[in-house]
Amino acid sequence: MFPPAPPNFRSHFIELLRPALSEIAPLGLDLDIEFARSRQASHGDYSCNLAMQLAKPLRQNPRDIAALLISALSASPYLEKIEIAGAGFINLFLKTSVKQQFPRYVLESGGRFGHGNIGAGRKIQVEFVSANPTGPLHVGHGRGAAFGASLANVLAAAGFSVSREYYVNDAGRQMDILALSTWLRYLELHGVLLRFPSNAYQGEYVRDMARLIQKAHGGRYLHQPDLLFEDISPEADSDTEAQLDQLIANAKGLLGQDYAYIHNFVLTEQLGDCRNDLMEFGVVFDTWFSEQSLFDSGAVAQAVQLLEQQNYLYRQDGAKWFRSTHFGDEKDRVVQRENGQFTYFASDIAYHLNKFERGFERVIDVWGADHHGYIPRVKSALQALALDPAKLEIALVQFAILYRNGQKASMSTRSGEFVTLRELRQEVGNDAARFFYVLRKSDQHLDFDLDLAKSQSNDNPVYYIQYAHARVCSVLEQWGGEWETLVAVDMILLTSPAELSLLQKLIDYPEMVEAAAKELSPHLIAFYLRELAGEFHSYYNATRFLVPEAPLRLARLGLIAAVRQVLVNGLELLGVSAPEKM
Repeated sequence: MFPPAPPNFRSHFIELLRPALSEIAPLGLDLDIEFARSRQASHGDYSCNLAMQLAKPLRQNPRDIAALLISALSASPYLEKIEIAGAGFINLFLKTSVKQQFPRYVLESGGRFGHGNIGAGRKIQVEFVSANPTGPLHVGHGRGAAFGASLANVLAAAGFSVSREYYVNDAGRQMDILALSTWLRYLELHGVLLRFPSNAYQGEYVRDMARLIQKAHGGRYLHQPDLLFEDISPEADSDTEAQLDQLIANAKGLLGQDYAYIHNFVLTEQLGDCRNDLMEFGVVFDTWFSEQSLFDSGAVAQAVQLLEQQNYLYRQDGAKWFRSTHFGDEKDRVVQRENGQFTYFASDIAYHLNKFERGFERVIDVWGADHHGYIPRVKSALQALALDPAKLEIALVQFAILYRNGQKASMSTRSGEFVTLRELRQEVGNDAARFFYVLRKSDQHLDFDLDLAKSQSNDNPVYYIQYAHARVCSVLEQWGGEWETLVAVDMILLTSPAELSLLQKLIDYPEMVEAAAKELSPHLIAFYLRELAGEFHSYYNATRFLVPEAPLRLARLGLIAAVRQVLVNGLELLGVSAPEKM
């Protein structure tokens, strides 16, 4: 009976080597045992440099140490042989029979193949996008959405209990500016002559919301602007933030209780547009968490009070300051202004405290790279609240630069608005957008080639991978049999170098999912899929599948059916479809 497959061979070999390391170095050395995939078949399937790491502390020749380690290894049902190479590398060769039977594991597992249990069901939250609901999502938000959704999928596949969360900034000044902007456009629709502030929201979507209010309520919210612009300079170049705040205060005074309707209307409209845009993009959240709820529940005041009780606050110029420099931040931070209003930082402290109060063992925030300086102050606040700051991990996402015809494309329209995520999706499609967004490490700049994303060529990685899947489907359709029967097929006839290489590529997939989860790097899945597709296309172009010999025919069909399953599983993690025909 063939032994059951381990979670992945790399983990199996690490566990195999641990007792050998303890025997060779009984005093114990703080060394990580790592096995790398060998680049050349002649160097085996996995290689380990542990002997060279031990050479200095043990004062022995690394080749001699390698020999001692090998002699202390327990037997493995998966290993064909072990060799010492070069300065002391330990190269491991899998049994060919192990590789040949691996498609069976893939086909038996189906959509679960590649899923592991390093997460052991631990609760982890991934908060991403969290854009202010003050306008449409732009292409920068799109990268955060694609990365966050793919990361959450990878973590779930690795065995974590993942909660996907959007933090809605529905409290504070930016929403007031949007409400004011919409009401001013509403007044214009009724013929009121006024000077629209240059630092208010300018987009056409603001006029659209004003039209909806006019259509639903006519002139109910109509007021003459005399009192609105009281204490406001009429000069066009005098739009300051202080004057904008005065306009907001005046609008609240004129509208009275009606201001709440305007505010809630624009919030609902923009949040609904954001939610629909993301759902169409394949990005769905478990929780939409309201910032305002933190104020309404008293959580912000309570968080500030906790800091004060721990003597981490002090007063200066009437404001309350948090001693974040005590925890390594570059300067102290205001949490409550002189007028009694809490700062955005205060609500962020309360929000992160709330996350851990909900029982999450790890919290991952996906932020734009421009928020890098915000990390120390948030971690400082957690430490001050007796929480482990290491449990908060920040994944930074750089902006995406669009290119068309080899030239940098304008990121804004003539009206000054950023190119929206919806516009990008309409141009290149969801699949290309999702894949191209995660094709680079999140903290690296991304050059998004619009022409390449739309092309049907091997240079387009999305097309290249999806075409590999469609090719497998075409061959299986020509065969006409039931793919379930391929699970029991003997793969002993898969002996060519191309076949053995493809088999090893299938073996690599669970390890790649685990690595992507550990490193918070879904781009590793994108790289892997492109490599798998490349090896399949080469095999396809050089191989006949529907040969007369039934055993060989079924073995090859079983292999490519397993390739198809892995392509589907990997693309699903990235939110990309796997079409059967192209």
